[in-house]
Amino acid sequence: MKIKDFINNIFAYNPPHNYEFFLPNTPTENDTNNVTAQEPPTELKETKNIFASLNVNLDYIKSQYNLLINSDIITREFILNARGKQYKALLLYIDGMVDAQILNDFVLEPLMMRNKNNLFDNEQNRIISEAVSNNITVRKVKKFNLSEYIETCLVPQNSIKQSNSFDEIFSGVNSGNCALFVDTLSIALDIDVKGFKQRSISKPENEIVIKGSHEAFVENIRTNTSLLRRFSNNENLVIESLDVGKITKTKCAVCYMQNIANGDLVAEVKYRINNLEIDSLLSSGQLEQLISDNNSLGLPKAISTERPDNAVQHLLEGRVVVLVNGSPYALILPSIMIDFLTSPEDRNLKSIFANFLRGIRIISAFFALLLPGLYVSVTNFHIEILPTELLYSILAARESVPFPVIFEILIMEISFEIIREASLRVPSAIGSTIGIVGALVIGQAAVSAGIVSPILIIIVAITALSSFAIPDYSFSFHLRVFRFLFILLGYAAGFLGIGTGLFVYISIICDMESFGVSYSTPYSHMENLKSTGIIIPPIWKREYRSSYLATKKKKKQEDISMKWKYQ
Repeated sequence: MKIKDFINNIFAYNPPHNYEFFLPNTPTENDTNNVTAQEPPTELKETKNIFASLNVNLDYIKSQYNLLINSDIITREFILNARGKQYKALLLYIDGMVDAQILNDFVLEPLMMRNKNNLFDNEQNRIISEAVSNNITVRKVKKFNLSEYIETCLVPQNSIKQSNSFDEIFSGVNSGNCALFVDTLSIALDIDVKGFKQRSISKPENEIVIKGSHEAFVENIRTNTSLLRRFSNNENLVIESLDVGKITKTKCAVCYMQNIANGDLVAEVKYRINNLEIDSLLSSGQLEQLISDNNSLGLPKAISTERPDNAVQHLLEGRVVVLVNGSPYALILPSIMIDFLTSPEDRNLKSIFANFLRGIRIISAFFALLLPGLYVSVTNFHIEILPTELLYSILAARESVPFPVIFEILIMEISFEIIREASLRVPSAIGSTIGIVGALVIGQAAVSAGIVSPILIIIVAITALSSFAIPDYSFSFHLRVFRFLFILLGYAAGFLGIGTGLFVYISIICDMESFGVSYSTPYSHMENLKSTGIIIPPIWKREYRSSYLATKKKKKQEDISMKWKYQ
């Protein structure tokens, strides 16, 4: 039954399920008969509104932030001057996350010190419009409102938001703002005074290019969105903010070009993010796993990039970019298999050089996945295909090796993976030393001791170098893992086992989708070969965007883009 279930999971067609999400509603009197049918959620959190009494607000803040034991939560009480009257006020902020100078100069000083702005006569109303018609002056005035007066006249800060909910105010305070509570007001002001330390923009560490930008994303989401704005330089770029996580309320930004991106694609991305019922989200890698379609091969369904120029290039193609606060990587959706064999360097090179490099990467992916398995198959089942001289060399090299070839290659592959993992985990100062020592020990010492043959060292080295040539880390990791499966298939049934494994592997890939786009595009849909394929056309021939994205604007340049040459 297990074999039957395994085959059904791979080859059987399963129609997509439609899920409907509902917000929990409080049962009414008419629904009393159905209350027992569905129990209400156990974690219904009631939204607390701000009270008009400052003392009550302070007591609630003390209970929520545990002020008796928290040392970095600051509550600053003072007297606020407004229109000749004095009010009790309170500032709430987190020490270390605010800029003390901005807080003093642009919040506390205008509110506490007497000046011409806060000493107006109490009877004076504000004129909001004045019109003259037929020598008659018509004025529209508005009565005095304390909260609006503080926001528009007293606090000279660029970002202020009023709210009557403690949840919204606490969310701003937790992100580095300060909250202003005033006695007699049932609202509070969320004032932007962020000043925490953060990493400055630096060079990319994993996506290095020769010709191209040397700026990378950082952990702050607003810095990352500003990089996208600067590179795109267009008002059609839309950046929507979403909160993910019941506890962390992590800020996520869904970015797309409004005049290019397909509306259904944008809606699908926002739908999946909005329907995540989780407590916390700390990285873009977690979000990728939560919103991507599951697949048995573990292939990546989203491009993860640290380069803003690469992200903007995909935005202009019609894709969606998702940023997560606290993560220096952006997710690009949707993605297909050929994207993970493409480097940001390709678009900066002439087509002949870019095609040469892409061919090298495709060959590297083939070697990284199948070369050890093919070696095992040939040495165990198909030695007749080898030239006689090469066969004698292999037999002579393995004459002193007491172990079967499957044991040799598994030992070498696992040892290399241990060296790779160790070099990543140790401090960078000795990481290169581990690689050199490991290579010497496992290479020369293993051959001298008669544990492995020299030809096997060459096979493992070529396989390792091929995996390093893959631009995407997740795709390279996938090839490294499934390499062991093809080694076992080659040992069990030779070329027949590898051929069967490849058939199942390719069948699964052809059945996969990424946000409604076939993962094997453009090869599964021949009409897409014009805009996307193995061969990269010259830049003056790239008139059309990828057809599988179904963008609003099909063309991205004129048929004759270099008019200087043909006029």
